[in-house]
Amino acid sequence: MNFLIVSIIMEQSGTEESSENSQQPAPISSESYSDNLVATLPTSEGWSTRLTLFKNCWLRAYMVKNCLLVQDNFKPRSDDIILATHPKCGTTWLKALAFAITNRSRYAFADHPLLKKNPHKVVTIIEAKFISEHGGDLDYIESLPSPRLLATHLPLSLLPPTVSTVGCKIVYLCREPKDAFTSMWHFENRIRKGDPISLEKAFTMFCEGCSSFGPFWDHYLQYWKESLARPKEVLFLMYEEIKCDPLMAVRKIASFLGFPFTKEEESAGVDKEV
Repeated sequence: MNFLIVSIIMEQSGTEESSENSQQPAPISSESYSDNLVATLPTSEGWSTRLTLFKNCWLRAYMVKNCLLVQDNFKPRSDDIILATHPKCGTTWLKALAFAITNRSRYAFADHPLLKKNPHKVVTIIEAKFISEHGGDLDYIESLPSPRLLATHLPLSLLPPTVSTVGCKIVYLCREPKDAFTSMWHFENRIRKGDPISLEKAFTMFCEGCSSFGPFWDHYLQYWKESLARPKEVLFLMYEEIKCDPLMAVRKIASFLGFPFTKEEESAGVDKEV
C-alpha cells in the first residue's frame, strides 16, 4: 500500500514537472540576444547608414552583432599576426606588405597571388564578411594553420582580452587624420543612398567622434598605449613614414614579425621586390 501511494505521488509530481517544463519559454538564440541588445543601444544617423554606440564605439548595427560573435568565439593564438587599422588608413597596403613578407618563401614574385588578387582576398578580416572572402567566418578562421595572418578594424577594447595576453603580434597603422577623414568622406558618399553628406556635416560628426569605428582618436590611442606597454608585441606605424621610406618600413615590419631578411636576401634585392 505504501509503495502504491509513493508511486502515485511520484507520477503526479512528474506530471506537474513536465507541465511546468512545457510552459517554460524556449532558450533565446544568440542572434535574438544580439538583436535585442542592439535595439537598446544609442544610435546616430551616421554618414551613410545609421550607427550604433556599443561600448563607446560607433558601429553599424550588423557590425555590433559580428563584434559580439568575435568577443565570444574568436580564440587568439600566441603566434597570430593581427593587422589593425582604422578604416581608410592604409589597410590594403599593410595587408599587401605583411602577406608578401610572411609568404616570400612560398611564392615567386613573377607569379605572386597579389598580382591577381586584392589583398583583402588573401588576408582575412576577423569581424567583417563583406570585406574579405572568409571575413566573419570564425569557423574558417579557427581552421587556418598557424601562424595566422589576420586583420581587424575593431578598436583594441572590442577584441577578446586574451589578444593582449597570449603573446600574438599586432601591427597597427595610423594615418594623418585629415587624409583619413577625406578618404572616409568620399567612401561613405559612394555607398550612401540619396543625397551625399556634406563635407561640413561629416567633419562636425568626425570631430565629435561619430564615425564608423570611431571615435577616431580613441582608436589610435588604444593601440598606441598598448604599443608602449608591450613594444615587443605591438608595432605602431604611421602611413606617412611608410610612404616616405617603404624599404625601411618593409625591413622593420619583417624584423618585428619574426621574418627578417637575410643578408643574402638583401643582396639579391628581395626586400626591394617586396
